[in-house]
Amino acid sequence: MLDERKSAVLRAVVEEYIQTGQPVGSAHVAKSAGIAASPATIRNDMAALEHEGFLAQPHTSAGRVPTDKGYRFYVDHLTPAGRLARAEQVKVGQFFDTATGRLEETLQRTSTLLAQLTNYAAVVMGPTAEAAVVRSVQVVGLSERLGTVVAVLSNGHVESEPVEFAAPVPADVLERASSVLTRALAGRALADASAAVPASGDAAVDAIVDRVATGLRTRRGDSTMFVGGAAAMAEAFDAVEIVRSVLHTLEQQYVMVSLVRDMLQRGLSVAIGAEHGVEPLAACSVVLSPVVADGETVGTVGVLGPTRMNYPQALATVEVVSDRLGRRLAEG
Repeated sequence: MLDERKSAVLRAVVEEYIQTGQPVGSAHVAKSAGIAASPATIRNDMAALEHEGFLAQPHTSAGRVPTDKGYRFYVDHLTPAGRLARAEQVKVGQFFDTATGRLEETLQRTSTLLAQLTNYAAVVMGPTAEAAVVRSVQVVGLSERLGTVVAVLSNGHVESEPVEFAAPVPADVLERASSVLTRALAGRALADASAAVPASGDAAVDAIVDRVATGLRTRRGDSTMFVGGAAAMAEAFDAVEIVRSVLHTLEQQYVMVSLVRDMLQRGLSVAIGAEHGVEPLAACSVVLSPVVADGETVGTVGVLGPTRMNYPQALATVEVVSDRLGRRLAEG
């Protein structure tokens, strides 16, 4: 654990480097608020911080820059409470107060909003359909032998699946089948659909119910991730190769989904540099927050930026957006 003065020096270096992207010298740190020490003492502290792995010196005559270890200490112990500006709070509120349309559209637009607020790449992920539970099911006839089943899920998804009938089905049979399905599946996951529906004793209804339940159970359940603001990453790095590597990785959805799931399983809300384990993103940090609706985790939002990202702002923005998205999904 660092003593109070070294912690203040490290904080000054991190915050100045986040602002400028330039190595920070002892003369600048000496002018920082809360540090009552001579430049010589500060130089000694910075040398000690470098020796302990919190800072690095790019060139012999240059100032210091934070290492991943230095950013980690800053995030864990020194990060001041961030707060969105009033104008940004209003923007977020207006966005979710007027959000309409299917869940996928809301998630995509949320990723764009988050990217605009932070100037980093934004990731927004909802759960698999099978991870959510059913609220209601309705079977709708489209023609004599063709229909569609519509299942409304607890995570806001509306799942639809076409269904073919062996013979014309009267509207009242479809209504009864809808009632049987809703009673049997409400509160259950789609993966349990086939085994959860008992026979009603009505052969016509049971034939429809069995066909529908099987169709719902076998639906593909991959998580979908929406990425917004990827182009902003091009301005975050000087090295073209890093930009190319980051953008290519962002395009690989399965890599990003795995990264988010791994962070959540490890209990990480912030992963810095190599901590997240994805080598092409070693120059990046990721900040995540779960989306909770009605007490249930229904997704994740986060930002991905350079390791010298503005952590207080990123943490505050992700928290506000995840909270408002969860409340919006809970409202249906």
